[in-house]
Amino acid sequence: MLLCALGLNHMTAPVEVRERVVFPLETLQESLRTLTARSSVREAAVISTCNRTEVYAVLQTDGDPDQVRRWLAGSHGVDPDWLAPFLYQHTGRDVVRHLLRVTPGLDSLVLGEPQIAGQTKTAYLEAASAGTIGPVLDRLFQHAFTVSKQVRTETEIGAHPVSVAFAAVSLARQIFGALDDSTALLVGAGETIDLTARHLYQQGVRHFIVANRTQARAEELAGLYQGRAIALGQLPDTLVEADIVVSSTAAPLPILGKGSVERALRKRRHQPIFMVDIAVPRDIEPEVGQLDDIYLYTVDDLRGVIEANLRSRNHAATEAEEIIELQVERFMSWLRSLESVPTIRGFRQRAGAHRDEVLERARRRLANGESAEEVLEYLAHTLTNRLLHLPTTRLRDAAAEGERALLEAAQRLLDVGEEQDRE
Repeated sequence: MLLCALGLNHMTAPVEVRERVVFPLETLQESLRTLTARSSVREAAVISTCNRTEVYAVLQTDGDPDQVRRWLAGSHGVDPDWLAPFLYQHTGRDVVRHLLRVTPGLDSLVLGEPQIAGQTKTAYLEAASAGTIGPVLDRLFQHAFTVSKQVRTETEIGAHPVSVAFAAVSLARQIFGALDDSTALLVGAGETIDLTARHLYQQGVRHFIVANRTQARAEELAGLYQGRAIALGQLPDTLVEADIVVSSTAAPLPILGKGSVERALRKRRHQPIFMVDIAVPRDIEPEVGQLDDIYLYTVDDLRGVIEANLRSRNHAATEAEEIIELQVERFMSWLRSLESVPTIRGFRQRAGAHRDEVLERARRRLANGESAEEVLEYLAHTLTNRLLHLPTTRLRDAAAEGERALLEAAQRLLDVGEEQDRE
């Protein structure tokens, strides 16, 4: 059995690469099944967010991790060699350490951000629904959830409101100053947009417009801030009202183009618009950033703002790493214990077969009129001999051949030793 992980993230690949290998949620389960259909892949799960795509897999002992890279590239129609420079790969202990760091946000663009824990749980549930989670990945992900909770409880990694949403709002304040008179247009209605709305409201924004593919969800979020909901198709006509635009949808293609933004600017008499595109693939055409009076930022552009807000978490991160190292070893101990399972199962099956055979003979003796005492003696004597015959023979052979290591291992296993023989 080989535990491996392969992926890319905000540190190894720019957004134009990351958006090429995103797994849409609606097709993720089928994609996972195509991976585990390969003969050497026993289990698989995928974490796919705007900042990372990672494949976790359990392979046969002789399996080739490179087949996971080829599958990842092939499932998105890209050249494996083109993708290779952006990828990292882990095996064994390093896989465990990586997932235990990812889940509490220690590997995130925003150190300690809480959203990734939910995204990791989604990855687990999707793989479970697809039937591609087995005993190893099930235990690994459950362990990651437990450790993540421990990290957030025992350290201050999440004590300060640092996130992509918070960074976006901080940048808006730097550009506009007070936000009290600003109108915010939020495109999408997921967790990041919800968090952005909360931060904007805390900074004084009172005019909200929410556009979303699902009208009911848009109305629900807009209602929390006395805003109004619109359909995605109304975006071009509504853009003229917006001072701040934050977009995070799962659309496969941009939903705001350069032409729509140019028309809105003319109607606004070139009053500036601050735009943040958090989506991967991107919601806003990159060419929009070339327009005068447009301040367009992607998640990669927010890096500097975020880094300025991370200093308070550095000590907590050090404490979290210590917790993780301990928990990595605990998981590896469990994983190593799996190596004994076939041996234990085989030993128990053989012992059970001996028991059943001797017990059946004992019953026949009772039926033939032998006394219970004679049958019990036969049962105990015969079963003991059956269970001890093969180990005893192998130990004698080991002694004759000078296999001292095997004899010492047997003494430890059977809790006997030479000193006991002398007693």
